[in-house]
Amino acid sequence: ETLEDMFDLTATLTAQPLPPGKRAAIITNAGGPGILCADTCEANGMEVPALSPETRARLAEFLPPEASVTNPVDMIASASAEHYRRAIATVLASADIDALIVLYIPVGVTQREEIVPGIAAGIAEGRQRGGAGKPIVACLMGEREALPPVSVGDEVIPVYKFPESAARSLARIAAYARWRAIPQGAFLDFDDVQASRAQEICQQALTARGPGWLTAEETREVLTVMGLPAPAGGVARTAEEAVALATQIGFPVAVKLASHEIVHKTEQGGVKLHVPNEAAVRQAFTDIQEPLAKAGRLSAMDGVIVQPMLSGGVEVMVGMVEDPSFGPLMAFGLGGVYVEILRDVSFRVTPLTDRDVREMVREIRGYRLLEGYRGHAAADVPALEEALLRLSRLVEEVPEIAELDLNPIFALPPGQGCRIADARIRVKPPGA
Repeated sequence: ETLEDMFDLTATLTAQPLPPGKRAAIITNAGGPGILCADTCEANGMEVPALSPETRARLAEFLPPEASVTNPVDMIASASAEHYRRAIATVLASADIDALIVLYIPVGVTQREEIVPGIAAGIAEGRQRGGAGKPIVACLMGEREALPPVSVGDEVIPVYKFPESAARSLARIAAYARWRAIPQGAFLDFDDVQASRAQEICQQALTARGPGWLTAEETREVLTVMGLPAPAGGVARTAEEAVALATQIGFPVAVKLASHEIVHKTEQGGVKLHVPNEAAVRQAFTDIQEPLAKAGRLSAMDGVIVQPMLSGGVEVMVGMVEDPSFGPLMAFGLGGVYVEILRDVSFRVTPLTDRDVREMVREIRGYRLLEGYRGHAAADVPALEEALLRLSRLVEEVPEIAELDLNPIFALPPGQGCRIADARIRVKPPGA
């Protein structure tokens, strides 16, 4: 996060191995710095576990009764170079930990010149007794100037001025090690995808109207040829067509403004839900049309979308915008107005792997809703992951798509899939 952080992290990465896990031990001669170090470790994803009874017994053999042999190991102010040597060798060689932080603050007549050789000797001994492969960082406090690293043969132990800096650097390389250990994701293919037809639709729209939003029919067809769960229903250009569609679908229905110009239909009064009968459908059509006619914007109305009312499940959204440096950037989060209010969204650069979509869905704070919460049914998470993969394939293979917004998507209970209730796709010439 800062330039100082970068140099601190580099000092550890260039000198020490990546930790095999996130369990850190702390050895100190002062309780305060030890607690600060432990708190920073845990705040940054590390664990500071209690040492095993065997390790504690070995430490108790040579440390004074007042010392703490749990973790942090507080050898108290009287700790000598020999105490450091034996404590480091004992803890480093144990199977209880994956990394070690050594803290020292000058107390009384004990001098740094005596302690540093003890620290180096303890590290060398601990490495020989089974502590190889575990990173070690140190903090030597109380010095006015930055201290050089501690040398242990050919090994370099980074030295920091404050315990928090040492803990943060160790935590970051531990997080990096965990990331590197994750298996690589796979790019999945779908036999029913017709990306060439989706591209043809977008190119035809560009030729006919230039850059802008696809019509509702075009958007619906793009989703359909990509195997995405487009909603039932269709577009009606007259009130009677809307009635016929609603009768075919079955009441109640949703009646929405169809427009390739007006983006936010709700703000224009262009969404009518739970429309119960034929007369109400005619009235909904009129209520959507008249404000546009009075405003002189009737040409922006392509008709109305008539859909069945969807209920149950969790509302989520998927979006895409083209980043000038990285290309298509996919977003996933809670749907409806929640995405704008809570901004609980995860992002990935396409193309997406199966690992990417698993992480995207689970990263948002609202994932608990998808798991099932306080009587609400869980959602069909695999169906959402498949939809993300299909959309990634779409925006990768159709460079004409500059922006995409599917909001809301109803994530239905497990085994029932998901349904896209509203969708917008904006196109432009590739590279424009």
